[in-house]
Amino acid sequence: MSNDFAIEMDGVTKRYPGGVTAVADLDLRVREGEVFGFLGPNGAGKTTSMRMLVGLVRPSAGRVRVLGRPPGVPEQLSAVGALIESPAFYPHLSGRDNLRLAARYSGNSEDVVERALTEVGLSGRARSRFREYSLGMKQRLGVAAALLKQPKLLILDEPTNGLDPAGVSEMRELLRTLGRRGHTVLLSSHVLVEVEQVCDRIAVIDKGRLVATGTPDELRARLGTGMLVVVADPVDKAAACLRDDARVRRVDVVDGQLRVTADPDLAAELNRRLVEAGVDVRELRPVRHSLEEAFLELTGGRRPAGGEPTDPGEEEK
Repeated sequence: MSNDFAIEMDGVTKRYPGGVTAVADLDLRVREGEVFGFLGPNGAGKTTSMRMLVGLVRPSAGRVRVLGRPPGVPEQLSAVGALIESPAFYPHLSGRDNLRLAARYSGNSEDVVERALTEVGLSGRARSRFREYSLGMKQRLGVAAALLKQPKLLILDEPTNGLDPAGVSEMRELLRTLGRRGHTVLLSSHVLVEVEQVCDRIAVIDKGRLVATGTPDELRARLGTGMLVVVADPVDKAAACLRDDARVRRVDVVDGQLRVTADPDLAAELNRRLVEAGVDVRELRPVRHSLEEAFLELTGGRRPAGGEPTDPGEEEK
């Protein structure tokens, strides 16, 4: 396996007793230094895959390498920070004291605690007990714990769960900063706007199988770009004019706007034709498909969801 990849999964399958297959023949490559999005509907196999990357679950078949080593060995774990599902801390201890313990257990100096608290925006509440934290604050503390080791690879499962809009924005900026610093980040999230804005590449998994990998633009491009939106007056005259053009495949009127199926490169010519026909054109633009539309197409219409059902019969490491 190549050293250019932080994560390599080859033909990885995870089966549970009772015939349940959580992950099926998964091939995945995450390059060093990239922020990589991992998307899928509820129960698609995302969390199971992440657990296999840190050695919490053994694959039934296939091969996994993380930073060039098998999952779960000390050399690998020392360079990986992870937040998978809900963070667990001592409820009677403060956020700061919980991080101090985590730093001690992982062999790191307590000097890293304050930096991690600052990075996730918890310095002002570091003295509060964990049981007093909101869901969003607990998520922040979980990310802070993952950052203590200054990891080469950060694995984050729904890190913005419970955060308010300001918190989501701050977490997004933190992820961008980590990427700029050369950290590799594997990010699972149901907030597609967040994934689109911070991830270099994305993998979509459905029913345990990988269905697509690419940049956000590449995934959107799978839906095609052959449509224009036209806002014109009078709309009936504009529709008739465009339907007379042999290069236009279809014209639909939707909520007073025209949806024109045609090559977007024809936009200037079609605009000129409408104006020459006496139509006032207020807007003419190509349709830009969203990542959500691409996701729904790839997964058969099922929306992404935060978290997965507990894996049945999960085996111990």
